[in-house]
Amino acid sequence: MTTDRILIIRLSAIGDVVMASGLIAALREISPQAHIGWLVEAAAAPLLRHNPRLDEVIVLPRNEWQALWRARRPIALLRSVLAFRRRLRAGRFDLALDAQGLFKSALCAWWTGAARRVSLIGREGGRWLATERFMPKADPLKPIGTEYRALARHLGATTPYRMDLAVGDAPRAAAAIALAAAGVKAPYAVLCPYTTRPQKHWFDERWAALAQQLVAQGVTPVLVGGSSDARQSSAIADHVLGLANLVGRLKLDETVAVIAGSALLVGVDTGLTHMGSALDVPTVALFGSTRPYLDARAPRTVVMYEARDCSPCRRHPTCEGRFDCMRAFEVDTVLRTAQSVMSLPA
Repeated sequence: MTTDRILIIRLSAIGDVVMASGLIAALREISPQAHIGWLVEAAAAPLLRHNPRLDEVIVLPRNEWQALWRARRPIALLRSVLAFRRRLRAGRFDLALDAQGLFKSALCAWWTGAARRVSLIGREGGRWLATERFMPKADPLKPIGTEYRALARHLGATTPYRMDLAVGDAPRAAAAIALAAAGVKAPYAVLCPYTTRPQKHWFDERWAALAQQLVAQGVTPVLVGGSSDARQSSAIADHVLGLANLVGRLKLDETVAVIAGSALLVGVDTGLTHMGSALDVPTVALFGSTRPYLDARAPRTVVMYEARDCSPCRRHPTCEGRFDCMRAFEVDTVLRTAQSVMSLPA
């Protein structure tokens, strides 16, 4: 079966799009001349738009559909959905790769009309819309992006799986302006304290103490995060003289550029932390209630994780809000680990 036109479908979230990005190179190995597109939601689209190895980025108009639904405009919603379906069908894709494995992603793959539709795991009944379901075997080494690595091998890729995160020229220039305006000079360290659930967080006072230690060593700490984190960021930034607070001030692709230019990244289980490994930045990942991977397959990334009887608890912590797994990470230990990864050769 020819695969002249391929569509990768991984709609969200930011971290998973980063980890799935290695599929681009894998598909380029298998079908060097193929037209490769990626279907994604708007929030994660900036991670893909600057990648020269992608021919097309298609954005799922989910925000538009939600707005029409809230406005009680069912006819307009139906028309928009049908128009989007026609757009996917017009792409004439031979292979639709559902790398999310949910019903919504499987539905999009089905809409393409591709002769081969591969569903990764295939949850929520989505496998019934696919022509092929792939269930990866458990990997005790648990490398970053385990399921995407297995999918790449299943499709026929033989080269080592490597995440593919590109930095655009315009975001790089915007990031340089933002850093200069904040008085940041090299070397600087990116701190990524924020994510979706409190049990994945480290503690504000420890972030502040770590930042103070970095300043004392001549490394400028740069705090990053989304606009929803801006109010919370003052709990760290207000206590550290010399810290640059860029939380909520950067677009996603500009944040990628800031990370790419850093001498160190320290973060919790969030998409920004995974970017450090993808960009080969010295990275320290603090994992507790979740453990997305143990091996980042990046020589300058260290995953700090202490297994407990209750971990990983994911969405159901049992420690009554103490978050003991994250409390185990002392500032001095994190700092020593950071110093060790910074000393490793590029």
